[in-house]
Amino acid sequence: MTKLKGILLTQGMHGMISQVEGLAKALDLDFTHHTVELNNFWKIFPPKLTPISQNVFKKINAEDFDVIISCGRKSVIPSIYLKKNSSKKIINIHIQDPKVNLDNFSYVIAPEHDGLSGMNIFSTKGAMHYLSREEIENNSDYLKNRLDTNKEYFSLILGGPTKHYDYSDENILNILDLFDNLISKNSLQGIVIPSMRTPQNIIELCKNKLSTNSLIIDNVDKKAYLSALSIAKYVAVTCDSTSMISEAALTGKPIYIADIPTKKNDQRIQKFKKLFHQLNITKKLDTKLETWDYEILDETSRVAQEIKKQLSTINQESFQRLL
Repeated sequence: MTKLKGILLTQGMHGMISQVEGLAKALDLDFTHHTVELNNFWKIFPPKLTPISQNVFKKINAEDFDVIISCGRKSVIPSIYLKKNSSKKIINIHIQDPKVNLDNFSYVIAPEHDGLSGMNIFSTKGAMHYLSREEIENNSDYLKNRLDTNKEYFSLILGGPTKHYDYSDENILNILDLFDNLISKNSLQGIVIPSMRTPQNIIELCKNKLSTNSLIIDNVDKKAYLSALSIAKYVAVTCDSTSMISEAALTGKPIYIADIPTKKNDQRIQKFKKLFHQLNITKKLDTKLETWDYEILDETSRVAQEIKKQLSTINQESFQRLL
């Protein structure tokens, strides 16, 4: 059966791509990525002050599509414009609060702490992402030939500096000291996984400061990341990445948040951390390790199924194919 065609609109940032791609896969779309570029001074204007016009953004070369999935401020206007100017019925879905009239979208997917409400709103507890439990499990053996098979594993997932969090040597050394001590005290082997945002100097710091009890992956390797999630008894994730924390919540493993002092308070991340703590998914990385259970969180699959149910009521044969 022919799949529906989708176009994914983002600013090109990995976290945004992960969210739109994850939903597109869950909806079983045949999709293409398009990086949005705004023209001239429209780059500095918020969407609510920007006209719905082709003049605002560089042309997106996509002619035949059924679904638009967008994420991020810059993709708001292109998504609305492409839907309004299409010759056929288009479903447009925006991930995150678009900061414009929500009726411009078929569906809006946003964290529940944003407080959005409406018939077309899906509230999520964690971030949307592109991982699945099956994919994690299928890569479990990828790192095993580089590890001590007689030990259990503690995986540390590193993000990168943001306007809110400073990845100074001092801040990261505090995390590495905690991590190394926990590994030694509990006779574990550590696995350190960098992300696309992790600076090279932080990877080198890990190599220099961690004991030989840790395997340090020194490049971005998706299979290594999936394997580290699959085989770990414990997982720690730096506090700057809601996406990676949400991905780790697919495993059901104990997740520790490695805190970094804030340069600038980020209420969004603070609310996210508070919610995950209340759901018993995460605890703060400290001097003690423990195990606990929680309900596995897979918001991407849940929201995709809800969208499919709603689309099934549309009297168009093409949209029935989503089911």
